[in-house]
Amino acid sequence: MTTVTPVRSSEAPLQLDAFIDGRAARSGKTFSVINPATGDVYAEVADCTAEIAAEAVDAAVAAFASWKKTTAPQRSQLLKAWHAEIICNQESLARALSSEMGKPYTEALGEIAYAAAYVELYAEEATRIYGETFPSQHAHKRLFANRQPVGPVYAVTPWNFPAAMVTRKIAPALAAGCTAIVKPAEQSPVTALLLAGLWQKVGGPAGTLQVLTASDPAAVSQVMFDSAKIRKLTFTGSTDVGRMLYEQSARTIKRVSLELGGHAPFIVFADADIEKAVNEVMLCKFRNAGQTCVCTNRIYVQRPILEAFNAALSKRVQALRMGDPADPDTQIGPLVDADALAKVKRHVADAVAKGAKVLVGGDSPQGLYFSPTVLADVAPGMEILTEETFGPVAPVLAFDDEDEVIRLANDTPYGLAAYVYTRDLSRAFRVSESLEYGIVGVNDGAPSTAQAPFGGTKDSGIGREGGKWGLEEYLEVRYVSIALDQ
Repeated sequence: MTTVTPVRSSEAPLQLDAFIDGRAARSGKTFSVINPATGDVYAEVADCTAEIAAEAVDAAVAAFASWKKTTAPQRSQLLKAWHAEIICNQESLARALSSEMGKPYTEALGEIAYAAAYVELYAEEATRIYGETFPSQHAHKRLFANRQPVGPVYAVTPWNFPAAMVTRKIAPALAAGCTAIVKPAEQSPVTALLLAGLWQKVGGPAGTLQVLTASDPAAVSQVMFDSAKIRKLTFTGSTDVGRMLYEQSARTIKRVSLELGGHAPFIVFADADIEKAVNEVMLCKFRNAGQTCVCTNRIYVQRPILEAFNAALSKRVQALRMGDPADPDTQIGPLVDADALAKVKRHVADAVAKGAKVLVGGDSPQGLYFSPTVLADVAPGMEILTEETFGPVAPVLAFDDEDEVIRLANDTPYGLAAYVYTRDLSRAFRVSESLEYGIVGVNDGAPSTAQAPFGGTKDSGIGREGGKWGLEEYLEVRYVSIALDQ
């Protein structure tokens, strides 16, 4: 496992304001965004207050009055222009993303492309918001239903995908005719501000997309939850926070979309091609240093191939290059902050204390880095099997038969993503239909794509993002009955 020491920057930190009603907004104070690879201050960002949040609400409401009346082709053209600007600025956006949250540059480039794909998709979907007619039992009546934008939206996005989680929420909102206020995570607000700047550059009207940055989001968010004019919450983050925001949204009966935590099983059956299965596990587990809500947290391997699988996985993990995210060869960057590192350390220490064996890694060599790790002999009762680790740790467990592993895989309050590897087509159908998850990858460790529905069941959330399903989250159905003169 190669470690490269990150190069500390000699550049002065970026100075960034919030983006309110088409203009920069200063609050009189700022907070620091830390590059987790170096510990340097990457940016100083406006620390918004409740008063600024109230201004954003007023601007979103005022802009909605005109934005909802624009034609679908007009919204589509603006989204197409935004998409083109994101692609044109892909490298600079990727460098910013990598600097603020530690994602390797090559992965950051991929995320910008993924984020842009949502904008492109919803530029097209904007022109496909159809209505329906249906027959009346009365000869003099004509009945139809159309779809209208739900209203101003409050979007709370996570730190681990600072670009894709913004566009996955905002592109369909704008396509539907909604206006949006984004509150990005305090660890990684820079990318959201840059994306908003590009929206303004292509002619996005003032107030349609605003970005509130805050070190403590509670005061800013409270303004949104207290306002009946904010008609929808869309949130990606932990289940605990999501549950709290769900309760707060109930007071004003907001529409709610929640993409929450996961605890994904990856099931490898004995008929699998081991090397191909390991390829998919690597893709699933170690992307963004394991800091994704859909990465596997439990790898179940059928007993006859357990030893061979562990050997093959350990070999691949040992070869991962850990180091400076700015280096194009880096595959594993740092964790986002000290709390994240502490949680990973705790999970590994707990597993080892209870009998797990470290096959590869298991240590923190420097700063916020944790070595990519493989744990064998993982067993029930270990914290890593009940809590989402959010780090580069692959726990491997043995199983004997199909019924057993389905029971084990479903034994969790979460239901976001699950994975199955098998060459038996009948088994692929049986198992995928039995897994209680919103997303199932069969022989596919990276099923997410812009045109597909993304979301979970149980404690993993409400609603779907992506594809036509994501657009429907921002639309209300309006029924119209017209009685004709007789």
